[in-house]
Amino acid sequence: MIKSQVISATSHDVLSSENSHLISFADSALLTQVDINAALLSALQKDAVNSVADCAYGCAPFGRVTLLPKDHWLDSTTYKLHAALRPLLRKTTCPELVVDCSLWDTSESRHRAMLSSLLIFLFNLDYQLSDLGLKTHAEPTVRIKHISLCCQPQDQVAVEKIRRQAEASAIGMIAARRIADVPSDKCTPEFVVTEIEKIIAPYRTLRCEILEETQIERQGLGLLHAVGKGAANPPRLMVLRYEGRADGPFSAYVGKGITFDTGGLWLKGGEGMYTMKYDMCSAANVFGLLLAAAEMALPVRLIGVLALAENMIGPEAMRPGDVVTSYAGLNVEINNTDAEGRLVLADAITYASKLTLDDQHPQYIIDMATLTGAVVKALGYDLSGLWSQDPELSHNLTQAGLHTRDEVWSLPLDLRFAPQVESAIADVCNTPANNAAISTSAAYFLSRFCPAEIPWAHLDISGTALWRESGRSVASGRPIPLLMQHLIEDLEK
Repeated sequence: MIKSQVISATSHDVLSSENSHLISFADSALLTQVDINAALLSALQKDAVNSVADCAYGCAPFGRVTLLPKDHWLDSTTYKLHAALRPLLRKTTCPELVVDCSLWDTSESRHRAMLSSLLIFLFNLDYQLSDLGLKTHAEPTVRIKHISLCCQPQDQVAVEKIRRQAEASAIGMIAARRIADVPSDKCTPEFVVTEIEKIIAPYRTLRCEILEETQIERQGLGLLHAVGKGAANPPRLMVLRYEGRADGPFSAYVGKGITFDTGGLWLKGGEGMYTMKYDMCSAANVFGLLLAAAEMALPVRLIGVLALAENMIGPEAMRPGDVVTSYAGLNVEINNTDAEGRLVLADAITYASKLTLDDQHPQYIIDMATLTGAVVKALGYDLSGLWSQDPELSHNLTQAGLHTRDEVWSLPLDLRFAPQVESAIADVCNTPANNAAISTSAAYFLSRFCPAEIPWAHLDISGTALWRESGRSVASGRPIPLLMQHLIEDLEK
């Protein structure tokens, strides 16, 4: 992981060398603390009023200096700062960053959110697709190894707290992203559980249990079995446990883990199938969340349930019109085999709801899934969709999203949507016949599988689970920052 430290912007300990890259803004007090060529600095400050001013020549005592307009630093809606820095840092020549955070006042929630978002972005630079080792002739590149965060003296304690949380979140995100980016010919349900077992082995607070194909069928997880039985690589149900304390309530997180989604007999088009190795991002992110909690040693108890399967075509594949009995006992008409995510989630949500610690059920259940393309049409790529029947849980998740810039948008969920999942032959069907309210009908379907007495929320992360840039998609690790913030705010109450 990239090492980092917090220092005062008025200190003389600002790291400056030919290996360091200073990122700041015009008129920053920090610029008076370093001996940069006056003429160069004046020119950079003039340009930085309205545009990105960047120089990698004659910048002593730094190897590179970048000044960005103040509106980039204070933009709390879009991602101007990230967009400007990404191309500069993708192929850097400086392994050390000096980031001037002094424009932000940590007494303001909006400023704390922008700092958190920037740090999570920077720490995530520690992982690149080339780390998978799939290029036979990958060019060696300079990687960022150290980040110094310069802030006002009165902000140091707050910045250190944000730094620690961002670092832990990024460790979880990178672990999740790395698994999700692995090609699906290797990233099978069995691979996912084996990889996670290896990663959590050094952590005394993390442990897991795994249900294999025969156990899934025998224990009555009929929907997970139905989705996975058409594939050569059988399904798995993985239960992860984080025990940051010996007693007290626990929360449960459920992740959709379709390691490849062809659509089954309701076959997708080739273009729509290309990124379907990422249909397991949610399961990876549940793992990443618990790993981040362990890194930060949060005094909480968490359980993650990962529903892992391939949705493939084979002699045993589920067919449109099949009726399958779920773990909850409800009979489900499968009228669309490409709506498999809600099937595996339904069984996993019920399974999570029946887990107990000290004779207690979960205080709440949050599921996440790359579930519907419709949520992308509604909210785009920056916002995750949120559905919940519990106003307090919904409010708390919304606030946590605002505080990390990993935002959610709440959508309605009530009995008006019940007809969308009605079936003439079974208790429910998995898709609406009228093709309306696709995302909400999926959420309503899931709500049928969580007991009413347990608060539940559903996050559709189809738009946010990936970073899309230059025509390429890679795993993003979202919404781990949101859920980490939610956990910490819950602890602070």
